[in-house]
Amino acid sequence: MAIITISRGSFAGGKALAVQLGETLGQPVLGREEVLTRAAQEYGINESELTTALNESPTFWRQVPGKRLAYVKCVTAALLDHAKDGNLIYHGNVGHLLLAGISHVLRIRVIADLEFRIGAAMEKTGLPHNKAEAYIQRVDQDRKRWARLLYGEDWEDPHQYSVVLNLSQVSVTGACATVVHMTELDDFKPTDESRKRYQDLLLGCRVWAALAKEPKTRSSGIDVTADDGEVVIVGSVRTAEAGELLPQIAERVEGVRSVRCEAGMGTDWYW
Repeated sequence: MAIITISRGSFAGGKALAVQLGETLGQPVLGREEVLTRAAQEYGINESELTTALNESPTFWRQVPGKRLAYVKCVTAALLDHAKDGNLIYHGNVGHLLLAGISHVLRIRVIADLEFRIGAAMEKTGLPHNKAEAYIQRVDQDRKRWARLLYGEDWEDPHQYSVVLNLSQVSVTGACATVVHMTELDDFKPTDESRKRYQDLLLGCRVWAALAKEPKTRSSGIDVTADDGEVVIVGSVRTAEAGELLPQIAERVEGVRSVRCEAGMGTDWYW
């Protein structure tokens, strides 16, 4: 079955759609906040720092680009690990970008009129109208700038999505029926190629996660790619010892058949 990602702005109704889809399809549902919690616990990151880095304005990203990229790698690894059996409904603002290149991902964009979102925010938070509107606009702008800086993409561009659903014009039940029908289309069924891309991305993230867990290699400014069990590590390391440990740790990850390490000495570190 297709993995479903729901990209939604604050109080647009994306979470409600995800929950109803999970109940209808019998698939697990994972939210952005849950992924952040799992990533923080798994990789020893302060959760409030992780949340701030991924939520707020991109000032931090400009100052420490490697560290922010490391945070995103942690989030991707946590998301993929949860979806390792291929069944997942994820609702978060850039899930479709985290799983880019996998064809059996059904990418949903949920929108709603501003007044609809303001009303939902007022009901949920108790904020007055003007403060609820200011909050929504601020979060939207921060996430748009963040997606642009990190991925070079406009988060609101409809071309990135399989379908855009306006929940101020269609009910959650109606939107759910539409998505369920789309999961039955051949366009979003797993293929040998899409399964391979998924497994390659998953293995690359698992290797990266193993390197991030080890204190002697977690400060390395590296990137990891995988192709049918063959892993390539590029980037820079702080010490010669770290350079020697990179392939050793990578080789111990289940599914790795060979490792080519092209990391050299440098000063661009993640942590």
